[in-house]
Amino acid sequence: MFPNLPKFVFFTGKGGVGKTSLASATALSLADQGKKILLVSTDPASNVGQVFETEIGNRVTPVPRVAGLDAIEINPEEAAAEYRERIVGPMRGILPEKVLNGIGEQLSGACTIEIAAFDEFTELLTDGDLIGRYDHVIFDTAPTGHTIRLLKLPGAWSGFLESGKGDASCLGPLAGLEKQRTRYAAAVERLSDRDATRLILVARPRPSALAEAARTSRELAAIGIRNQQLAINGVIPDEAGSDPLATALVHRDRAALAALDSDVARLPRVTFPLRAENLVGIEALRRFAKDTPEQAPTPSTVQHQDFPNLGSLVDDIERPGKGLVMFMGKGGVGKTTIAAAVAAELAGRGHEVLLTTTDPAAHLAETLGEMLPRLTISRIDPAQETARYRDHVLEAKGKDLDAQAYAMLEEDLRSPCTEEIAVFQAFSRVIRESTRHFVVIDTAPTGHTLLLLDATGSYHRDIVRHTDPSALGRMVTPMMRLQNAEQTKILIVTLAETTPVLEAMHLQHDLRRAGIEPWGWIVNSCLAAAPTTHPLLRQRAASEFSQIDKVREGLAKRLAVVPMQAEEPVGIERLQALCSTPKVHVAA
Repeated sequence: MFPNLPKFVFFTGKGGVGKTSLASATALSLADQGKKILLVSTDPASNVGQVFETEIGNRVTPVPRVAGLDAIEINPEEAAAEYRERIVGPMRGILPEKVLNGIGEQLSGACTIEIAAFDEFTELLTDGDLIGRYDHVIFDTAPTGHTIRLLKLPGAWSGFLESGKGDASCLGPLAGLEKQRTRYAAAVERLSDRDATRLILVARPRPSALAEAARTSRELAAIGIRNQQLAINGVIPDEAGSDPLATALVHRDRAALAALDSDVARLPRVTFPLRAENLVGIEALRRFAKDTPEQAPTPSTVQHQDFPNLGSLVDDIERPGKGLVMFMGKGGVGKTTIAAAVAAELAGRGHEVLLTTTDPAAHLAETLGEMLPRLTISRIDPAQETARYRDHVLEAKGKDLDAQAYAMLEEDLRSPCTEEIAVFQAFSRVIRESTRHFVVIDTAPTGHTLLLLDATGSYHRDIVRHTDPSALGRMVTPMMRLQNAEQTKILIVTLAETTPVLEAMHLQHDLRRAGIEPWGWIVNSCLAAAPTTHPLLRQRAASEFSQIDKVREGLAKRLAVVPMQAEEPVGIERLQALCSTPKVHVAA
């Protein structure tokens, strides 16, 4: 699939472009050649286990029925629990229980979860005994924005520790800092070694995914990761026949690739065609890796049916005249597009709407194309929010400090942990605005959104614990607004495919554990709702009906289905058209 791979290979790209499929198929192909392979997922919403139809988890685990292939999913929650125990465990029996509880509480936030996962990531890059057992270590990474942050963190933490002045609360006891400094420096060196590391930029032949690949390429080159390769996944075969949808999709792919950024166009490139079957299971992965014929799905005998459309959900969203509307789900399912469509429709109906995003890789302005009256867009940008927070703290607390104390405060605020607080505060401000008008939030992919909600929950628990019981009835925290179904509508966006639906189901379970009830589901880019006679597209459409029925009958209280679009849904007119009634394709 990819010739002459070095020791470390990273697959990255915009959510939903097929990173897990390509990483898994590559790992399987190499193992079938007799090599010893470790497949690592750094995505908080990892589905490597689902692809191989086995339990993997937070320990290096042999993949059943594949000799030579081991895998590990870096689970942020499990990593954080083990990380806290490494710090608190040695102090048990030495410090009072109250003090230990306080340390544990300080290490319970999203920052600690991120650092714990990062700590495992750097260990996998630098543990000589571990990596010596493998010919290749394949990384299936989180969606682009968060992968860039992860790959930058070794340098950020090395610089932070190098000064030796900062608050080490997220990193553990001071005695361990020298070991961590050495490890992080080694990780930086390994990532920038062209002979040891290759980064494969995965993209669909879509303008947004290709633009994301170009941005990623430049950002990674800037931090020294220049051994890059481009993988274009899911290209529609040229034989479209007379089918209008297939013809439009072929032309869309060609136009997107023709407009590819010149720097990325010069990278070595591998192209993979669109497949009819879902890449789940070892045999499907092997067929993909070897480019052999697929196992065609059994034709569907589903009778004609009318799918509920996005406009019907907007009718219900509109009734209160204001409120918070959050779109959540796996990367690449189209949250940004659907959020922009709903915001544009509400604004077109005369409502004041704020459309914002917590996703570092989202580009709302590009999706909208133009602005509507009464529609405002914003972004919760981690870098800007962190700078704003630092300036606020220095202004509020620094004016009465002497020079030495002021310098120490500045140093503490350079900790990457500061970002967690800053982003949470920005998120809270946006939530408060929904008491006056509509606020539509396009969230980051699932795992990172759950980390943000974890910070929201931690803040809520801390406030409740320190509030006089007599005042609790008058208190409203951001978490309480998210849990209030009259004020907040959470919509889960998915695709009519096995893995995205399963991940969306897990997301719904996690939300319910936090006391947040999803309001509705949206099945996006649905071929079963689009008219087509093309054999490949009909095969894919046939496999979607069972997934739609699974959502409608067992998971969603409300459902909307958005058909696959012949043209990229960019611009106000096309976005608002997504709220119209879909035409139903009946697979036979």
